[in-house]
Amino acid sequence: MARKPRIVIIGAGMAGLTAANKLYTSTSSNDLFELVVVEGGDRIGGRINTSEFCGDRIEMGATWIHGIGGSPVHQIAREIHALESDQPWECMDGFSDEPKTVAEGGFELNASIVDPISTLFNNLMDIAQGKLAPNSGGDAALKGCTSNGGFGNQSVGAFLRQGLDAYWDSCKDHEEEELSGYGEWSRNLLEEAIFAMHENTQRTYTSAGDLFNLDFEAEREHRMFPGEEITISKGYLSVIEHLASVLPPGVIQLGRKVTRIEWQPESKKPVEIPNGYGSSSRPVKIHICDGSVMLADHVIVTISLGVLKAGTGQGSGKEALELETLSDEEIINGVSATVSGLLPAPKPHKENSPEFCKGSASEDSEVRFVKV
Repeated sequence: MARKPRIVIIGAGMAGLTAANKLYTSTSSNDLFELVVVEGGDRIGGRINTSEFCGDRIEMGATWIHGIGGSPVHQIAREIHALESDQPWECMDGFSDEPKTVAEGGFELNASIVDPISTLFNNLMDIAQGKLAPNSGGDAALKGCTSNGGFGNQSVGAFLRQGLDAYWDSCKDHEEEELSGYGEWSRNLLEEAIFAMHENTQRTYTSAGDLFNLDFEAEREHRMFPGEEITISKGYLSVIEHLASVLPPGVIQLGRKVTRIEWQPESKKPVEIPNGYGSSSRPVKIHICDGSVMLADHVIVTISLGVLKAGTGQGSGKEALELETLSDEEIINGVSATVSGLLPAPKPHKENSPEFCKGSASEDSEVRFVKV
């Protein structure tokens, strides 16, 4: 009997468990390969962590479904009836139609101060996300922040600050204007504070610790689902648990932190593995923090880019970050090669007959990375 390829998924967060769910529920998957999910922590979910506090359900990590139109998360939550609950949960009832902006000292700001800066920030983000042409309209500040002929290799944070500086240059007449009724606040200080407030709000949308670390060109690739933004009343973790529920016991292994991945497709010599996986010539060697080693034919790495960047000298990180420079065609070709390696040898067929994917499982393998 031919040996079944072993697929190891590193990370039991949303990306890892979605991959495992799709692989395991695919047609005849049990006859094609062996599946293992390794997780360094003591729970599944990754950045999704629903907890309870004083009888209320709260989210310690991911909270929102950002747009329900076409969202796969919303579809799962609806199918498993996770959007309705009798237990109180962390949610928001929307925003006031007349929000108030209050500066330190208890000074409520007039709309004539808040609205121009809010509009400026929103327009700048629309440009950063490709929703608005840089030179649209007659706004001198927007034209000023792109007057160098291009955006260059910069961050979202740098672009936003460039726009604010251009705005101040376009209205120097009130650069240090003293306003009555606002204590020691000048107009510039208030505008700076309002702009910073919007920057902090934007960080929550992108999960970025600092907008100066957020790439401007990559921001244009991000697309939001349309529709309402909602929370999941039974907790985000209910979606994770649903994805994991189809997997047999033992597939998910907790407390198995991966320290290094070695890919040696040319290695054909059997390797003795003392952790119950026996001798094998599988081309991928996965080192676990407890000193054990796991062999695999294919590896899907779903840990966050932040973790990968912190360990770029340890095998997987460097290769994963290089994916950022790949074209769509290169990524599609790589995925196709991986899929073809999982398929059984094709039956004889006539030339030019339709085939989903040609090829057979081979001894060679590749490590694939999923950005989350």
